[in-house]
Amino acid sequence: MATTTSLTPPDQHREPPPRLGGVLWWALCAAAALGLAVCSSLGPHRVWGAAAAFGYLAAALVAARGRSARTAETVALAGAVALPLLWLLAVDRAQLEVRVVARSAALLLAEGTPYVHRPWVPEDFNPYLPGMSVFGLPEALAGPGPLTDPRLWMGAAFLGALAPALPAGSRSAPLRWIAACPLVALPLAVGGVDLPVAGLMCLGLALAGRGRAGAAGLALGAAAALKWTAWPAIPVVLALMTASSRSDGREAGGAVVRSDGQEAGWAVVRSRGREARCAVVRSDGREAGRAASRCGLVALLTAALLVLPAALRDPGAFRAHVVDFPLGLTDAVSSAASPFPGHLLATHVPGGRTLALLLLGAGALLLALSLLVRPPATAADAAVRLALGLLLATAFMPASRFGYLVYPLVLVAWAAIRQEPGHALLRRVRESAPR
Repeated sequence: MATTTSLTPPDQHREPPPRLGGVLWWALCAAAALGLAVCSSLGPHRVWGAAAAFGYLAAALVAARGRSARTAETVALAGAVALPLLWLLAVDRAQLEVRVVARSAALLLAEGTPYVHRPWVPEDFNPYLPGMSVFGLPEALAGPGPLTDPRLWMGAAFLGALAPALPAGSRSAPLRWIAACPLVALPLAVGGVDLPVAGLMCLGLALAGRGRAGAAGLALGAAAALKWTAWPAIPVVLALMTASSRSDGREAGGAVVRSDGQEAGWAVVRSRGREARCAVVRSDGREAGRAASRCGLVALLTAALLVLPAALRDPGAFRAHVVDFPLGLTDAVSSAASPFPGHLLATHVPGGRTLALLLLGAGALLLALSLLVRPPATAADAAVRLALGLLLATAFMPASRFGYLVYPLVLVAWAAIRQEPGHALLRRVRESAPR
């Protein structure tokens, strides 16, 4: 007897869940943007804050007049993304990360490694893995310009990865809301290296949930070649795929489906008046186990092919840039200094850096134990588990910043949009949203 797993194929249409919106939401976004414009010492952030505050206030007025959520989101996007992005491109201003990515691509083409051999000041360091240099190649090859700016390519990669990860038939509305959210709109306008990583993680989770192990491995491997923050997604996805083999039967849209077929395939079931397609797997778990192994192998090989050539070119520089500098083990101090517990410990407590690193390790251990004791049952549950792990990492890293919160935001939003019955947190998020 074979059972089915509750997978979500790309052709299954869903009703999108209610999104946070309305006058109060856009007013809160405007207050956050205005606060950044007043308090930030970074010029691009002040530009974004002023423009975004105007856009969010306009969206609040549109919502107050009873216009549709789509209209309000479009107005917010115009003020929080399009307007500041066009202005910053015109005056050639960007967040420091954009210049780091552009320089790393030029170094990669010239010397075979994206890392300065002997970095001295914080501006010399490139804390990203070699794959991030891809977004600077257009500028390195064609020269500086609005169309070769790395932030455009990073934003396009984020949206291009996130869109196919969303349920078919309900992609445009969630994309508008996520892009208009301040934590995403800011890096879209000023430049943010975390966006493509978050988008690829969502794509990897979605592909794993659809049973496409090889494609999921490619997405996760590409993310892992960009930044260390993507690596926790690999064990989470492997736990998800392995756990699917331990059930005698899974729910698909509210109905338990069984099949007498020996080979894996697709079954069509009807539940609550709607059809759903489910991937049939063998009950002994060997098929799911092989799929998990294939996903992990593809992810590691993809990351290795993209990272090792540059890392082996200059191992000392690689370690200094992507290991020592992010952990605060160099004389140069990272500009990532948001007042999270890890940074406060490292800055104000004797031996606090070591304590922060121990807490960071403890958080990673807790995530690993949770995967062993209670592996995620659905892709949505896996996304929430990963979001919690990255939230702990953001809190306890010695060098951290508020922008890293984009990971839990995007992951939880993506999980809630999928409407899978995996986690109570997602039900509370949907229930709290205005209808």
